[in-house]
Amino acid sequence: MNTFSIVHAGLVLAIAAFASSSTRAADRPNVIVILTDDQGYGEFSCNGNPIANTPNIDRLAEAGVRFVDFHVSPMCTPTRGQLMSGLDAFRNGAINVSSGRTLLKPELKTMANVFQEAGYRTGHFGKWHLGDNYPFRPEDRGFEETLWFPSSHINSVPDYWDNDYFEDTYIHNSKRKKYQGYCTDIFFNEAMKWADNSRDDRPFFAYIALNAAHWPWFVPDAYRKVVRDAIDANPESITSLGPNRKKDLVSFLAMGANIDENVGRLDHFLEKTGLKTNTIVVFLTDNGSTMGVHYYNAQMRGSKTTLWEGGHRVPCFIRWPKGIATPGDIDTLCHVQDLMPTLADLCGIESHLPAKLDGISLRPVIDNRTESLPDRMLVINYSRMPGFKVSYTTENPAIPHRDGACVMWRQWRLIENRKLYNVKEDIHQNHDVAADHPEVVSNMRSHLNRWWEEVRQDILEPQRVILGHDKENPILLSACEWLDVFVDQQVQIRRGVLKNGAWHVHVDQPGLYEFELRRWPRESGLRLDGGCPSQMVTDGTFVAGTALPIDRAKLRIGKTVTSIETPNQERTAFITQHELSNGPIEIQSYLLDDNGEELCGAYYLYVRRL
Repeated sequence: MNTFSIVHAGLVLAIAAFASSSTRAADRPNVIVILTDDQGYGEFSCNGNPIANTPNIDRLAEAGVRFVDFHVSPMCTPTRGQLMSGLDAFRNGAINVSSGRTLLKPELKTMANVFQEAGYRTGHFGKWHLGDNYPFRPEDRGFEETLWFPSSHINSVPDYWDNDYFEDTYIHNSKRKKYQGYCTDIFFNEAMKWADNSRDDRPFFAYIALNAAHWPWFVPDAYRKVVRDAIDANPESITSLGPNRKKDLVSFLAMGANIDENVGRLDHFLEKTGLKTNTIVVFLTDNGSTMGVHYYNAQMRGSKTTLWEGGHRVPCFIRWPKGIATPGDIDTLCHVQDLMPTLADLCGIESHLPAKLDGISLRPVIDNRTESLPDRMLVINYSRMPGFKVSYTTENPAIPHRDGACVMWRQWRLIENRKLYNVKEDIHQNHDVAADHPEVVSNMRSHLNRWWEEVRQDILEPQRVILGHDKENPILLSACEWLDVFVDQQVQIRRGVLKNGAWHVHVDQPGLYEFELRRWPRESGLRLDGGCPSQMVTDGTFVAGTALPIDRAKLRIGKTVTSIETPNQERTAFITQHELSNGPIEIQSYLLDDNGEELCGAYYLYVRRL
């Protein structure tokens, strides 16, 4: 062959290879993961709920595979970190719901990174809860399109002041933007709008993570009527509830009815656009129910935050009309860390997965119900909020402890390294059978010890927000990042909780920085020493804000403490400037009265590299 022929042949082969690759990418399924908040295993009519009616979620479950022994963390951040990383919480850094322990290690590859590397569009809509600042935000972790709110819930400390689920201000692609409508409707609407993009033929990965049905239980009132009617038709289901608890339950289930309606709207969208056949839809919840123990808990014991089965066994449904031929139940023990490798396997992009994961692909049992997965023990452990009452330690429960675990193996559950339950025979976990099965206890305890030795070395090392980086300057640090101190709700700011803590940060660029210490956020316009009236919002009332006699302030940067005697002219903030070197550093603020006595820390610290 002459030179021209060789070059021409090579060009043809290259074009053919590119065309083949593009075709394979276009044929890959879209993926939508829906994660709801604080709904448990029993919150759905397909799982026997006597009050809730969830026809759209039921249809999704009926058309797909249903993992009936599927587990998450008993609290939301650890679950979300495990979903995104495929790693146990104590390996990935996101171990608590607040207190400076929500940050997913920045060096880890996320589920979004995996899909993005494989040629997918990636979008996140709703609750993130794995870090509010660079480099932990969803836009820093592989998502091209992002619509989210900071911290654990709408109306958390760093959230836009007085957001109340209706007509809220959220963060869209790193900028605050006001939206019209109800939060759950907005997140689904924006996800569908983004997915319906005929100008981009890449497959998409959409992560719709809702704040519903998390407290506060605000919801359009129209959804309450159907719940009240269901309760009236089945009054024996809530005989033990007082009037206030009943009112909360109605609102909680009304939020669930709105979620179900949105799942139905999403299905209609997928059908109308022709996307349904080749779109994988995953539906799961982030922890056990906050309400199930009060009315229906699918026979399980425990709720959110507990190691009992009702704290971490949740529904998980996967539907893919083109790829899952036989719907049905799968009773294999599995956990949320398995979803990242499972979805990569189903989409044919497993080569993009990290080398080491705690999860495994569930595809073998999805494709063939006679197959089995490796016999394995799974560990649930997480950092509790400071102030939690626990029996396994007398120390601050925010500090991770080996015995704050549930080890799962087949039908066995070893709780706090001492009590053993057989959930196949005793789903409510009434009978501790540790004394009857010493070999089982010994095996599970040995596994726990080995696991603990693997994770304990750097578990207390704080993840650090980065100051002065071009990706986020200026930056807001809030009290929800005070290490091992819990201040995460705007109601705590209104009440003026007398707490303080330190931020552990990393300075990216040396130089002059401005620090702005505030008791209230900027958008509130409130004075340092002022209170605020109670606030009527769409579906409730925010309590009045307590005035604190704030007169002066101090700021500690490392070991250097600076006094700030006078606030700005508006008396809304104390402002000071400091030269910073690059590297890790600890920062703490102090708001003082006119005697120089400490009241609390500045709940809001705005930092700008000048």
